[in-house]
Amino acid sequence: MTAILQQLDIDRMTVADRIALAQEILDSVAAEQPPPLSETKRRELDRRLADHAANPADVVSLEEVEAAALARFAR
Repeated sequence: MTAILQQLDIDRMTVADRIALAQEILDSVAAEQPPPLSETKRRELDRRLADHAANPADVVSLEEVEAAALARFAR
């Protein structure tokens, strides 16, 4: 076990309690505000949104995406 686990006596907890604690920690992280997007990612998102607004009919259905993915893995 790492020093921090020993320092906090987490190493003395049962496996079930450690799993529950880990889940609580993960849930608390997920509940926080996500980090801001990088400028590169923000520009790409804006570009994609603008493209979708300009071409709303230019889409691929979920079924088409699934079929293409499955076909690639079947090779």
